[in-house]
Formats: sequence, structure tokens, C-alpha cells
Amino acid sequence: MKVSKMLGERFKQAPKDCIIDSHALMMRGGYMKYVGNGIYSLFTPTKRITTKIERIIREEMDRIDGQEVMFPVVMPATLWEESGRYTSIGSEMARFKDRGGNPMVLGMTHEEAAVHLARDTAKSYADFPFMIYQVQTKFRDEPRARGGLIRVREFTMKDAYSFHTSQADLEAYYERCHEAYERIFKRAGAKNVISVKSDSGMMGGSVSHEFMLLSEIGEDTLAICPACGYKANMEAADCLVKNEAGEIAPLTKVHTPNAKTIEEVVKFLGTSAKNLCKAVVYQKNEDDSYVIAFIRGDLEVNETKLRNHLGYEIHPATAITEESGIVAGFIGAIGLDSKIKVVWDRSLVGIENLVCGANETDYHFTGMNIARDIGAVEYVDVAKIYAGAVCPVCGKPVIEINKGIEVGNIFQLGTKYTKSMDMTYLDANGELQHPIMGCYGIGVGRLCASICQESHDKFGPIWPMSIAPWQVEVCNLRCDDETVNNTANALYEELLNKGVEVLYDDRNIRPGAMFADADLLGVPVRVVVSPKTCDKGVVEVSFRDKSFKGEFAIAEAADKIKEIVQTELAKYNI
Repeated sequence: MKVSKMLGERFKQAPKDCIIDSHALMMRGGYMKYVGNGIYSLFTPTKRITTKIERIIREEMDRIDGQEVMFPVVMPATLWEESGRYTSIGSEMARFKDRGGNPMVLGMTHEEAAVHLARDTAKSYADFPFMIYQVQTKFRDEPRARGGLIRVREFTMKDAYSFHTSQADLEAYYERCHEAYERIFKRAGAKNVISVKSDSGMMGGSVSHEFMLLSEIGEDTLAICPACGYKANMEAADCLVKNEAGEIAPLTKVHTPNAKTIEEVVKFLGTSAKNLCKAVVYQKNEDDSYVIAFIRGDLEVNETKLRNHLGYEIHPATAITEESGIVAGFIGAIGLDSKIKVVWDRSLVGIENLVCGANETDYHFTGMNIARDIGAVEYVDVAKIYAGAVCPVCGKPVIEINKGIEVGNIFQLGTKYTKSMDMTYLDANGELQHPIMGCYGIGVGRLCASICQESHDKFGPIWPMSIAPWQVEVCNLRCDDETVNNTANALYEELLNKGVEVLYDDRNIRPGAMFADADLLGVPVRVVVSPKTCDKGVVEVSFRDKSFKGEFAIAEAADKIKEIVQTELAKYNI
């Protein structure tokens, strides 16, 4: 490819809305063009990168016995009605009607389509296990599109679905896929990807993991134990605390005028937030009935955990009526209306002397003892983990909090979809059974942008050889010089003939502008041909990451450059 023929421009400045480095560099480098909120067209460099990522993914999916298929982008709503997700998923799913008035959806994930394809086809236990996968365009009406390809509405994704006759078989395959994902990210050149325990969310299932690329710009918060290696998304991380019991004291109502917040109560009573029983009020989406979570005063409620425990959707209370008996700022469990759903976080276990609201304006109780004053309660974990929390595996109070970008996920779905969509097979005893499913996803464009975010400098991306748009860029610094031009042209043709992917900058522009564009394109190996190098009978070769710079004789340059490329590719098993 010659730069003079390549569609796309490179710019000194990025658009003002580019708030993260990868978005800014990919817009400046002519990788993509904004079409609409969270929707982009991709220029040739990005398409070449994503094609290489897809090739790595396909190789690893085929390696674990995957069968590539293709599901439709547009599906009838009836498929999603079978699973129950047509109504359970909100506005992020695009719904419309065809010309016949039939309700349709744009696929944001394809569990329903996978079951539809496999049912009535895999009818006997002898047909199992199997895994089908696709690389497909999807649409999710994401309310928070940001960061270029990091979070978009239209995206390309590899999604895979496995079907099994036993939980043990699913677990064994799940581990194989986990290992395949580790190979995929390593081969794609992502340096800092970790697997973390996660919440299954709308996908369902009981076991799931996310693959997170550690990054300051990540939207996901991760809990990591440096002592034993425990890793989990904050939404799924167990929160353990060590409590001091305190001395048992009588329950006493105390006048606390205008002390509504945790900070105000702590200051007024001269106590610690760890001794407070904090009340956090929510409402059930369905009927706006109240849910109150009681938690240790220094902690926050993890709403994902709370939703999972309750089994229904909630939202923070927007309006507390006087009839409810809830007194904002002074809420406590003693004397609370029995109709209100109460959840007790286990961070309160073992504290014998608590401060809580008295359900009366300007009053709190001190000396509250849950067992004595409330009775037997069920404690559950609905707290957000925090830095310094106790690791749920090794028990050391050393949890660290990090940010990450989700680049892949895997789920053990169980029979959530095969039961709801009535997919069955005959087992060895001739009885009908529902297959057990797993699903496995990787966002192709997001992985591309995440690697750019991880591997760049202020001048542009530094693409790994395995996914770089081109392996080598030849820079002709004087196309008006016959010797330089002939040398560069010949080298370009020779490299192409040797199977090397070459980008050739043949434009008549200033060297500074040419090098600035080369930095933005991030090609791993750069070859400079100039009057100075030609006078010496050499070409100058350097790596984009600045780890190597040297000169090769013109006659030997093509062979040596090809050898460099092959050596670099071997590091990624390409």
C-alpha cells in the first residue's frame, strides 16, 4: 500500500470530544470517522488491525473445536419473547416493526439465535457437546457511548455458545475456553489482561469471568489481592470486614439536632463511622415500594449485589412519603413499618453497640444491639469492596482497587435459555433433557482500541507486530531524487515479493511531516531511505517502540527486514 493512494488524513489535533488517548490518536491517525453517537466508519488501517484480531480469534476458537456459523443481525421478536428477554431488557435493545407490522429486534447478543439454530438439530446425547461461534455486527443502544471504539453502540463481536449434557462437561470446556482467551489476548499483544470473577448480569448463569485490560481509563472497578492473586469485578467481589464488638450498652434515644449525614452524626456523638448502622433507601421498580439496606456506616451499598439478592430491579429512592414512616436522615430499624423490605449487610455482624436512626426527626439511638433489639436477622453481602478490605480467599486486609477495560467475558449459562426456549435432547435412557450452555464473547473493535490505549506514546500508537496494520513502513525522504526514489521503490517491491506487509510513504512532503504520520500509523518497523543513507549504501531501520535502530546494506536490507518481521511474529505465535 502506498500512502499517496490511501484514503484518510492525519491531523495534528484531535476533536475536542476525544477525552482518552486511544480515541484521540485513532481520530488523528485516520483510523475511523464519526458517523453518529457511538457509531464509526473504519478506514483501512483499522480494518486491517481488526481482521488480524479476528484471525487470531478464529484460530483459537477452531483449536478448541469451535464451528463458525453466522446468525442474522435482525431477528423476529418472537425469539426473544421465548427467552423472556424481549420485555426484561430495556431501551438498550433496538426494537422496530417490519413492513408487515411484525415486531423485530437488532441483535445485541445471540443466545436466542444460537438455541434456535441448534434445537431440532442436536436431538440426541450423541450430538453433544459442541460449540458454535460467529464474528458478527451487533447493536446496543448504549446510553454512555464514549472513548471512540472503547464503548460504542454498533460493534463487531465474536460470540460463541457451547452446549453440554452435564455440568461437569460444561466446566471442563469453560476452562478450555478460559485458556484460549488467555492465548488470544497474549497473541494480540495485550500486555496487562487479567481474568476476574464477575456478575452475570442480563446474561444469566451462576459463574462468569471478565477479561480486563488494566487501565486508568477503564470504567470497571476491580478488586485484586496482591497476596494470593484473588481478582474480581467490584460488582461481584465479596466484601469482608473485621469488626470490633464494642461494649454492650443500653438502648438510649439521643437528641441529635440537624445531624443527618454520617459525618454530622460522627462529629456530634464523637464516635466512628464504623459504629454506625447506616440506612440506604431504594424503591422497587415495579411498584415503588421501599427497600432499606442497613450497612456499616463507612461502607457503600453495591447495588448489583442488592439486586441479585432481591431478585428484582430497584432504584435509589426518589421521593419518600410521610405515610411511609421513613424519616430521612434519621432512619433506623427499630419501629420501622413491617411492610418495608429490610436487608442487613453482613458488615454489621459482631458489632454489639451501634448508633442508628430513631425514626424520629433529630433523634438517634445509641447502644443498639441487633440480636437484642431487633432479633434474629439474615445477613447478606451487599457492600462494595474497598481498598484495604479483607481478601475473601487468604483473609489478609490487603485488597487493592484498580480500573480496567472489559475486553472479553465468559459465562456458564446453565439451562436458562434451553429451558425457556424448550430445546431438548434424548439422553442415554431415552428421557428428554435440556442441554446446559456456556457463552463466550470478545469485542473486536474494543480490543483494538484498548491495545492502542495500553501501547502508545504522545506521538501515536505502538502496534504489536501481530496486529499492526502493516509490518514495515518504508519512508522515501526524497522522491524527487532519482537514486533515493529508485532505491525505495526497489526495496518496496522486494519486500512485497518476500511476503512482507509494507506501507510505502512515497509522497513529496517534508521529512518531519512524514515521520509524524508514521508515528500516528504506528507500524512496528520503519525503514528510512534518504540521500544520506544512499550515499552510505545503507537504509536506516528502527522500531516504533525505539528498542532498536541500525543500518543495513541496501543489498541485504530486504532479507534482514523479513527476518526481523518473522522473529517478531514468532513471539506472538503467528
